[in-house]
Amino acid sequence: MTLTQLGAFVLVARLGSVKEAARALNVSEPAVSQALAALRQHLDDPLLVRGRDGMTLTEGGARLLPIASQMVVLGAEAEGAVRAARGAPEALRIVAVPALAEFVATPLLDAFAARSSRDVEGTAGVVAGREMPVLLHNRLADVALGPRLADEPGLVSEPVFRASLVAVGTRAAPRQHWLVDPSGTDPCSETSLLLRRLKVPEDRIRVYPNQTAAWAAAADGDGLAVALAHLVAPRVQRGELRVIATPATPVEVRWHATTLAPDRRPPLAGAFRRFLATADALHIMRSPGSGVPPSRFRPPVYVTIWS
Repeated sequence: MTLTQLGAFVLVARLGSVKEAARALNVSEPAVSQALAALRQHLDDPLLVRGRDGMTLTEGGARLLPIASQMVVLGAEAEGAVRAARGAPEALRIVAVPALAEFVATPLLDAFAARSSRDVEGTAGVVAGREMPVLLHNRLADVALGPRLADEPGLVSEPVFRASLVAVGTRAAPRQHWLVDPSGTDPCSETSLLLRRLKVPEDRIRVYPNQTAAWAAAADGDGLAVALAHLVAPRVQRGELRVIATPATPVEVRWHATTLAPDRRPPLAGAFRRFLATADALHIMRSPGSGVPPSRFRPPVYVTIWS
């Protein structure tokens, strides 16, 4: 029985499917399935069974889940203790929804590390909003940037920035395709909520790897892209895109920083949260630049249970 197996079990149990656990861990579905199979064989219990509403815990699985969660947390703490003992940089693991991961997470980490008196090794990963509580509770991430998660017990979710969601394209036309980043596949995201308000059918939604790619397609006349107004503003000012009026836009959105409650929060996560209230951080969130190439925000934050 290993931390890898226990971590896979915890995420499948919390998220309800192997597919979502694999996406959160940034590994393949077979890797999660193999870890789960090994744990089932070791404990001689199915632990999870597939039902109409996803994966359901057996009695043995229900008893294992809180213990496994504690062991995964202890594994993360053990790694941190050993890193500190050998003088390695302190790890700060940020997870963010796609647009924030693409544009602001890495610049914020770079600025925080530059002004910190500590030696900081920051990583940023892109995840769906519903995956964030699981990663925070199991110490696989320190800070989550994205939607408000204050209804989650044991988490503190505070607003850090206010923005507007708009539609951009080259022209207004009926029955256009809507071009979105991966947040368009997250039913809880602001993008998905907007598309539902506009009653956009699924066959008119195209998903791109990131916002930059969706905007480029919109500039080529392929449809309308959903965008954060201040991030897409340089392209609008250059005349590549224009803001297209819709019955549901602009819509105000708020970015939140979520961490564990103060009594359980790692000190570095608390320091980063305080940094987010500074003028430097607000300037970065307002004008982060052209975005971070996807190769720089592949989530390396899960090395704790997969290495």
